[in-house]
Amino acid sequence: MHEFNLVLLLLQQMCVYLVIAYLLSKTPLFIPLMQVTVRLPHKLLCYVMFSMFCIMGTYFGLHIQDSIANTRAIGAVLGGLLGGPLVGVLVGLTGGLHRYSLGGMTAVSCMISTVVEGLLGGLAHRLLIRRGRIDRLFNPVTAAGVTITAEILQMLIILAVARPYDEALRLVKSIALPMIVTNSVGAAMFMRILLDRRAMFEKYTSAFSARALKIAISTEGFLRQGFNQENSMKVAQVIYQELDIGAVAITDREKLLAFIGIGDDHHLPGTPIASAHSRRAIDNNEVVYADGNETPYQCSLQRNCKLGSTLVIPLRGENDEVIGTIKLYEAKNRLFSSINRTLGEGIASLLSAQILAGQYERHKLLLTQSEIKLLHAQVNPHFLFNALNTLVAVIRRDSDQAGHLVQNLSTFFRKNLKRSEEVVTLADEIEHVTAYLEIEKARFQDRLQIRFELPQPLLTLRLPAFSLQPIVENAIKHGTSHLLGPGIITLRAQQRENHLVLSIEDNAGLYRLTPGNTGLGMNLVDKRIRIRYGDDYGVSVEYEPEHFTRIILNLPLEDKALC
Repeated sequence: MHEFNLVLLLLQQMCVYLVIAYLLSKTPLFIPLMQVTVRLPHKLLCYVMFSMFCIMGTYFGLHIQDSIANTRAIGAVLGGLLGGPLVGVLVGLTGGLHRYSLGGMTAVSCMISTVVEGLLGGLAHRLLIRRGRIDRLFNPVTAAGVTITAEILQMLIILAVARPYDEALRLVKSIALPMIVTNSVGAAMFMRILLDRRAMFEKYTSAFSARALKIAISTEGFLRQGFNQENSMKVAQVIYQELDIGAVAITDREKLLAFIGIGDDHHLPGTPIASAHSRRAIDNNEVVYADGNETPYQCSLQRNCKLGSTLVIPLRGENDEVIGTIKLYEAKNRLFSSINRTLGEGIASLLSAQILAGQYERHKLLLTQSEIKLLHAQVNPHFLFNALNTLVAVIRRDSDQAGHLVQNLSTFFRKNLKRSEEVVTLADEIEHVTAYLEIEKARFQDRLQIRFELPQPLLTLRLPAFSLQPIVENAIKHGTSHLLGPGIITLRAQQRENHLVLSIEDNAGLYRLTPGNTGLGMNLVDKRIRIRYGDDYGVSVEYEPEHFTRIILNLPLEDKALC
């Protein structure tokens, strides 16, 4: 019954002990304790924190037979378990010397046993590290098991050192079970607090989402314009400023594209990737976190580099293939690391989406350009054949008109050689269309009439080259050429608010709204306009059967939008 009451009293004292631990876990002081402690600043903090808990365990103890039943072993064991043998011994020595200063029959034996408890935790740390079982260090069961062993050793040391032996034996009988139960449960619960804090630290999703969103807004459009050194440097600059970390780097699959922060004197953009962590992330398509503790980190370029940890996250393109990496670094002397895997993966996902969107847009543009070239290949031979036949007929009856026709033919093909992505003035585009129409007029003679309604101020506005000719050709080929009487083609330009509206109208009215009847030329013109300016612009059709067909091109009016 006495032992049961002692267990309850010690558990009551331990609750106060754990409340203090819980409150401290809400501060940055606990951040380095959430990982295996390797760096000197972290070791010092680990020593200070667990020495404090070791001393607190003694103060919260209960005086029994000129001794103290306590929870001091929790601090000593956890100090060694998380900090290694040296930290464990130092924590045990500090806690042991404090206990020795309080005196009593067990002063010497308790001092020795506290050092042994710290050493035992440190040896468990080293054993698990060597076996690659780092995950077991943060296991509450491991903490409880090591603490039970440590408390049993303490009882044996008391029996071996404390005198008189009879009183030491009676003391051990009284406190052994309560201290074993209380310290092992307390160590497990303390480790549970660390684990919960560790999980919480990784899941501040709302704050991370807000920061990632801010970065996404600040970097929007950079990588859409191309995944290259210039754009990557702009993105790295934004991330470096927003995250307040040691350094930021961006790579493609082969070389470093951007680097800003600590170590920028030897991490030079344009140089090949030298880091094994980067190669592993690229080759295995996985996130690599070399925190300098659980996973060692050493700069591959300079031994004295001040960078002490890195998070390497793949950037993914089409089919989830790795096209590069983003790397976040922290300095060796940074006590509280601000690198967070969840945030880093979120940023990488946003940047990957930008790169993928840019690739998609460029692929669409390339496809459109290929289709335009295909259209040229289809139009030119057919048109050239008709034009040459017309020229042969004209030469026989009118040499002057033939010379004029050759000039128009030359103008048409010269304009046709313009790149499909080039933007030209409306006047330039009309010159191209006029050359085409003059050749067609020579072919159809009085059966084709052309009307232009083009206000002079609008002729300086700009639009994609080769936008009007395919529409005009359709109007003749599928419209006026089928008329027995005169065919009339009318080209108009109007300004409607902030829009330039161009229309090509024929008087045949043979257009029918059926799927796929718009033809390759009209589809390509519509697609090019939408890709360049957005879905608010493009090609539409108005028609009245047997009266007219009107093709309307809607374009932005502002020069800055058109250039």
